[in-house]
Order: sequence, then C-alpha cells, then structure tokens
Amino acid sequence: MNIVVLVKQVPDSGTQRSLDPSDNTVARATADNVINEIDEYAIEEALQVKQAQGGEVTILTVGPASATDAIRKALSMGADKAVHVQDDAIHGSCAIQTSAILAAALQQLDYDLVLMGATSTDGQVAVMPALLAERLGIPQLSGAQKLTVEGSTVKVERQTDGGFWALEAPLPAIVSTWDTINEPRYPSFKGIMAAKKKPVETKSLADLGVDPASVGLATATSAVVDFSGRPPKGEGVKVTDEGDGAQKLVGFLAEQKLV
Repeated sequence: MNIVVLVKQVPDSGTQRSLDPSDNTVARATADNVINEIDEYAIEEALQVKQAQGGEVTILTVGPASATDAIRKALSMGADKAVHVQDDAIHGSCAIQTSAILAAALQQLDYDLVLMGATSTDGQVAVMPALLAERLGIPQLSGAQKLTVEGSTVKVERQTDGGFWALEAPLPAIVSTWDTINEPRYPSFKGIMAAKKKPVETKSLADLGVDPASVGLATATSAVVDFSGRPPKGEGVKVTDEGDGAQKLVGFLAEQKLV
C-alpha cells in the first residue's frame, strides 16, 4: 500500500498574520510558519494504514525553502520519504494552479491512496481534494472521520448533522480528513533523529513538465485586490449607576441595535 500525504506549511494561526503590501500575498518570510494542523491527522491516518497494510508513506508538499520544516515534522512522525516541489515561479499561485502542480507531481509517484487535510488554515477554500480528483480522474471521498482499506476498496464515514454517511470507492482514490478521525502522535526523539536521514527529493516545475507561465500571481484565477489592517480598538463606554444603571444599559444596547 503506497500512500501519499499532501502537506502544506502555513503561518501559525495562533500568531499575528499579515499580507505583503508589495503584491498582497501572505507574508510568509516574516511569519511563524508551521505545518497545517489538519494535515497532521492525515499523516497519522496514513501511518495507521501502513501499519495495518504494509507499504510506505510519502509526503508531498509545494512551497518555498522554508517548507522543509513541515516536511521534517511529517518525517519525524514516521513517514518514509518526501517530495518537495519548489520553484520561484509558484509564488502567488491560486488553488487551481496549485492543483495542476500537485497533480503533475502525483503522476510521477506510485500511489494507491492519497490523503490530505480537508482544508488549510490560510486559504480555507477546501477545494483541493475535488480539484485533484478531477485532474487525475480518480474518486475522492471528503471529510472522513473514519477510514478503512479492504482489498482494493477504501471506505470512509463522513459526519453529518443527522449521523454519518458511509462511502466507498475503488483505489486509487483521494481522501480528505477532519480532526475527528484520530489523535496525531508526537514525534519521538528517535523519530526526529531518523527524519534527518530520510530522503527528500526536490523538484522544479521543469521536472514536472509544468509551464512556469501557467502558474504564479500574474495568471492566478483569484487575488487579493486590497486590504487594510484591523482598526484600533475604540474606547469603551462607561455607565455610571445612579439608580438608573439598568435603563442606561438598555438604552446603550438599543442605540447599538443590539436589542
């Protein structure tokens, strides 16, 4: 069972994030970048499938040089190897362009199952599984909270408001996971040291046969037109209770159209 897990490095959602005013893209160079949290659940699920079925787990990411940190985190968790697509021309690419790059990279890999987090904390568009399935011509099962592989079939449970849907598809297939599917393991010291020796192959757009003019900010299907910083917090309103505090409070709330 050969499993490829798609991993993305994103700015830490727990810290201050900003855009680069020169081109309105995410300022990743100055951000505290981490592995996309939901991708860790996909990694863990891949490792559990490998433990049950045998095979190997390959990490695939598209990003700048700093994305190596996310790759090493995945390898320290137990993945076997990684492919890092890195090219300056990719900067500013939209989801559609990124899916073309990922699809080209996947076509050069041997896989039975592709796992990925259902969304990323920076883009939050949650369309990559569907885009890749369309480009590769394979089925996709999204939003899995449980996954099993039986022979040449993958089965998932997808949570709904009224229970869950039981879905299945023939392999090869793409499955996206939510954070309800498992509890990701912490990298051990042994795993961290072993990750330093695991192979990481770096590929350019030329290696994938992708035209640089077809990706990047200049030809992206979506872009940030303008942005502004969060407005400063205004001064609060102090209500002095002189026997009529309740009336003053209700009056203030009514003025703000909150009641």
